[in-house]
Amino acid sequence: MLNNPTLNRSPIKVKCALISVFDKTGAVELAQSLNDFGIEILSTGGTAKALHGANIPVTDVSDYTQFPEIMDGRVKTINPLVEGGILGLRDKHDEDAASNNIQWIDLVVCNLYPFSDTISREDCDLALALENVDIGGPTMIRSAAKNVGWVCVAVDLADYSTIVNELRAGEISFETRKHLSSKAFGHTAQYDTIIHNYLKDENLSDDFSITFNKHSKMRYGENPHQAAASYKIPGNSEPNILNAKIHQGKRLSYNNIMDADGALACVREFEESACVVVKHANPCGVSVGNDLLDVYNRAFNADSLSAFGGIIAFNRTCSGAVAEAITSVFVEIVLAPHFEPEALEIFKKKKNLRILEIGEFGRRKSKIEVRNVDGGLLVQDVDTKILLKDDLSVVTVKQPTAEEIQTALFTWKVLRHAKSNGILIAKKNTTVGLGAGQVSRVDAVHMALRKGRENVKGAVLASDAFFPFRDSIDAIKDTGITMVIQPGGSIRDQEVIDACNEYGIAMVFTGTRCFKH
Repeated sequence: MLNNPTLNRSPIKVKCALISVFDKTGAVELAQSLNDFGIEILSTGGTAKALHGANIPVTDVSDYTQFPEIMDGRVKTINPLVEGGILGLRDKHDEDAASNNIQWIDLVVCNLYPFSDTISREDCDLALALENVDIGGPTMIRSAAKNVGWVCVAVDLADYSTIVNELRAGEISFETRKHLSSKAFGHTAQYDTIIHNYLKDENLSDDFSITFNKHSKMRYGENPHQAAASYKIPGNSEPNILNAKIHQGKRLSYNNIMDADGALACVREFEESACVVVKHANPCGVSVGNDLLDVYNRAFNADSLSAFGGIIAFNRTCSGAVAEAITSVFVEIVLAPHFEPEALEIFKKKKNLRILEIGEFGRRKSKIEVRNVDGGLLVQDVDTKILLKDDLSVVTVKQPTAEEIQTALFTWKVLRHAKSNGILIAKKNTTVGLGAGQVSRVDAVHMALRKGRENVKGAVLASDAFFPFRDSIDAIKDTGITMVIQPGGSIRDQEVIDACNEYGIAMVFTGTRCFKH
């Protein structure tokens, strides 16, 4: 290792290039351009075969090294003649290169075995996954990226045109080499991270690594003075907001994506036809039923004031009749698994309305979620716990009816998508009033009651955590609410139960809370 290294920042000429790519898109065209510029090309395996097939002069690496590819291609480029040709400093290692018959390699074009694609296959096992771990490729890429003073590296086919354009003028600038070097190290870091995460035996291990690819740049974040972009998991093709087909409308903003993701998460809770209306990250209207138009009308009218400018999510194909109803109000986004052609035509009346086709989706899967804190991250399992009738414990004299139990289970699916402290009131498979994001539970109760007004009569009230005092029960005594569902676990549980018994209200404990902090 050099004690006092220097860095060549001058443009470089390219006399020899090594091309070894799994994804051969654009490789032949690039090689043809390099050949036109009089650049010698080295290549390996399938890439060399593709270039030979296009009648492009190419030297196989095995012919250059005088060492064959062995062990089913496991060993082919890890050779001093290759690595020395990439890593050597032209102003310091000329004699070493000459005495060892090493030819300088000035451009490395390489992309890697598709590990992420492999592990997403249903038939993938550990043996197949490990077989698709690239060794020689990352070595060449890192070598070229390190020697940025003398070598240019390309891992992204989108950069081929930049290289060709600069070579057409004769040289590749240091600025381009440095930019591509950064991309190359990012490429190998991401590759290793995916392998690392696949091989881990647990999600919450002693170390935690994440990697994403940029999905889109946004005009701004939560506020206009905040820069923002979206990133997606490499190779992820699941039905989600980032993978949605956008039929029309403006580009999604930071807040749009946040709210749309929340709406999708909530509507995925239900097996029956469902509609979720989200505003500022909270489900202000939710309904389930058999007829989607009826379901939409009930969900929207649950809190039509809050629904203004909101996001509407369905778990069924959106019909023309539903689309016609939606166009009479102002909303930002409509998302659904699919849309009838008639619905898409109707939505064209509102050109700024975003229409997101998600594809078929089912219930949420278990995964982890990550939040930033200063100096690190908080990581946890996503709350996908399904609350069943048998999980409920009746703690009051009054027994809930079967309909009340059904409504209670409905409220629990919705409530865990609202900000705590959260109180939800619902009846007949439709939300009536939501109090969310309050600093005290009784304030949340009063907010939900105010939203629901006279509609709370005969409804079920759900609380995302236990009641610390009986004041919340006192607040609903004259409202006609017939049942309460809550986790229980307070030192004052009996006081709260006594209040329900006093007012003839049924109460059940879930034994688990659904906090969304």
